[in-house]
Amino acid sequence: MQLSRIATAGLAGALTLALGSCATEADNYRYTRKKAQATLTKVEKPGLVIGEFHLADDGVIDGDTIKVKGLDSSLRLLAIDTEEIWHHKKNKRAAEVDFQAYLAQKRSESKRPPKTGTPMGVEAWKWAEKFFADADIVRLERDSPKEIRGRYNRYLSYVFVKKNGSWVNYNVACVRAGMAPYFTKYGYSRRFHQEFVDAQNEARAAKRGIWDPNAKAYGDYDQRIPWWNARADFIKQFEIDAQGRDDMIELTNWDAIQRLEQHVGKEVEVLGLVGGIRKGKRGPTKVMLSRRLFNDFPIIFFDRDVYMATGIGRYRGEFVRVRGVVNKYHNKYNGRDSLQIMVNLPSQVKLSKVPGIEEPS
Repeated sequence: MQLSRIATAGLAGALTLALGSCATEADNYRYTRKKAQATLTKVEKPGLVIGEFHLADDGVIDGDTIKVKGLDSSLRLLAIDTEEIWHHKKNKRAAEVDFQAYLAQKRSESKRPPKTGTPMGVEAWKWAEKFFADADIVRLERDSPKEIRGRYNRYLSYVFVKKNGSWVNYNVACVRAGMAPYFTKYGYSRRFHQEFVDAQNEARAAKRGIWDPNAKAYGDYDQRIPWWNARADFIKQFEIDAQGRDDMIELTNWDAIQRLEQHVGKEVEVLGLVGGIRKGKRGPTKVMLSRRLFNDFPIIFFDRDVYMATGIGRYRGEFVRVRGVVNKYHNKYNGRDSLQIMVNLPSQVKLSKVPGIEEPS
């Protein structure tokens, strides 16, 4: 994976990371560009433990996003999804006038339950600030050694804080407090699934936070959770089927492109999220499976009838499995080579069973 570039200016004072031990105050000022690059190289390598970090001065962005010193991006906290804080004064004013009418308007604008600012989102943010208030050092861990960064290049992480001598998993604590549901939209937690299930059951039974019927919150988690779980079941089945096989590749894995390179001219099966769809007037239809922003993987349909028969056009934003031969395409306009899979038969595409989306007959 290509390392993110870090601006030279101010780097020595900005990165204060210590893997396994905390840097001293004097060490912070001696943190050179060379050391910073070595740190990021280590962080980018696969492994469950990312390390221990100083929380940034403005470290708590909202209920499910934090920043630490020493990393070049914020963190996406795994298995939780707190409600949004206010990003637009117009939304806040509308919610203050009539919260239920505000929610109804937002739902009418989206086919799926939307993400939007709520008072509950602000409450989750304040709860997070209190949780991290006495935490100078946090411990970051991954769910899988192969899942390093997300779509928007943020590190994927569980965050642990030492309280009363023990490391406490913030992600699980957030669910137990009712500040977030167990968020399975991008897969079940591989390491802490039962802890998240138990934490959510406890919060629901106690009617904490989002589960309080009087809370100014989304209030539609009975619609969201079946959708998320259907996606998670689809991902889990792929991972079960892929055990011991090198021809089944999750596109979100850090080594996905390397593995695809090794299979040029051979058949593979990939798991990916349907992103953009480009319908050429004369040329093929190109379905982009999301990996990283500006680095998606193309699935090519030369036959428009095959494309229509797969039903993949209705699955924008959902997971699919695609089997086919990996080939290289040389773009004569920019001189670059790219990998792709061509689909010639509808049977090469398998769709997840997502509530609300009608599968092709």
